[in-house]
Amino acid sequence: MEDYSAIDQSPLIGFLFYPRRDFSPCPQGASDYFVPVAPGISISTRFYEKDKGWPWILYFHGNGEVVSDYDEIAPLYHRQQINLILADYRGYGASGGSPTFTHLIKDGHKILETVIETLQERNLNKGLWVMGRSMGSVVALDLARHFPDKIKGLIIESGFASVTRLIKHLGLPSRGIDLRAIEEERLTMIRKISLPALIIHGEEDNLVPLQEGKDLHQFLASPRKKLVVIPNADHNSVMFHGLEAYFKSIREFLAS
Repeated sequence: MEDYSAIDQSPLIGFLFYPRRDFSPCPQGASDYFVPVAPGISISTRFYEKDKGWPWILYFHGNGEVVSDYDEIAPLYHRQQINLILADYRGYGASGGSPTFTHLIKDGHKILETVIETLQERNLNKGLWVMGRSMGSVVALDLARHFPDKIKGLIIESGFASVTRLIKHLGLPSRGIDLRAIEEERLTMIRKISLPALIIHGEEDNLVPLQEGKDLHQFLASPRKKLVVIPNADHNSVMFHGLEAYFKSIREFLAS
């Protein structure tokens, strides 16, 4: 695992994570699971199940979002005959603790393990894909590298290869931190990912520029990978701005 300790112990954390404690009651048809990741700390996940015969996407959301934000988005996935699982981070929603990049990745391993066990116990294991939006791409890429035998494929929306590139793009204070070493470590990891991959990015994304999506697509070693650019969409309007193209690409990716 990459060493994020220098970032985790710096003021950068306050610029990179925006935890919210919002948490809505579980909607009808969905179910909540809490994944223990440390003594006294659990991560909230929500399973939006519609049909036992459909595949599943384990989704790691963007910064500033929480699981319950997807109560109204999950039905859009159901229309594509896809079940959805949302995972929070430490300090987000009903989850305990405080977020760091080290915890983000380590907790992702435990979440994936628990999700797989839960699907198997309920006889719902019809194929599992991992998806990461924005900050969630950090977790999704790591899981794709370390658990290729447990995941069918990888989907990244508005993501980036390394958080160091985001730090530099936003001009965040990073004096005394060797960003280059962290980035090289991360890129080395990404170049070993061979799972089928779908990259979706907004053409007018100013927070995470389109070049990040293009670079990520290039770095991946996946023999089967695709980059879908949503015209005129910014960082937070990718799905709704290109609704038809967005879900068509995901639906076809899972079907293939």
